[in-house]
Amino acid sequence: MSAARELLFDTLLRRIGEVSGPGLTMVAVDGVDGAGKTMFADALAARLEAEGQTAVRTGIDGFHNRRAVRYARGKDSPEGFFRDSYDLDALRTALLYPARIGLPFRTAVFDHRTDRAVAVNPLTVPLPAALIFDGLFLHRKELRDEWDLSIFLDVPFEVSYARMAARDRSDPDPMASANRRYLEGQKLYFAECDPKRRADVVIDYADLDNPRIVRG
Repeated sequence: MSAARELLFDTLLRRIGEVSGPGLTMVAVDGVDGAGKTMFADALAARLEAEGQTAVRTGIDGFHNRRAVRYARGKDSPEGFFRDSYDLDALRTALLYPARIGLPFRTAVFDHRTDRAVAVNPLTVPLPAALIFDGLFLHRKELRDEWDLSIFLDVPFEVSYARMAARDRSDPDPMASANRRYLEGQKLYFAECDPKRRADVVIDYADLDNPRIVRG
């Protein structure tokens, strides 16, 4: 791990310590698709565990809506991508609410690849602990008050789409017609929810080896 990444994670561990209490501390890792949220959240959880703390890793991908709901506005609809991708009621009911008060919670309820509900055993963790939760649109008005600490990974679209192309063999051009739903949907999110302003910590994550905190 580069010195810049080590310094970044040291800083974030201090920030988490400042907001932690006797229960479950909710930490959100937000950013555009391809920003590197999952690997970043994995690394953050690993650092917490290396320090002897209990960390739970999950994310919003286990809380998709059914395909019929996701595409109700049309398969190419940016608004459908932003507004209809995730079942926020299920996220709150199955995970956020019970986890917050120390009850067993589920880390997923749906598999969007099979378009079916999944049976995940309820999880109970010893407290205090941290829940490191990654995903898109985590600063929506329905979710923004759920987090004790929220992080936004700031990555230009030309960089995030190049990363997705390497990962998924998708078109690296953000302006490609195949990317319109996702690009414009994320722009809707920016315009409506302003995650860069609402996040507690904003990180310039364009260079994976040299990330830097630009706010917070």
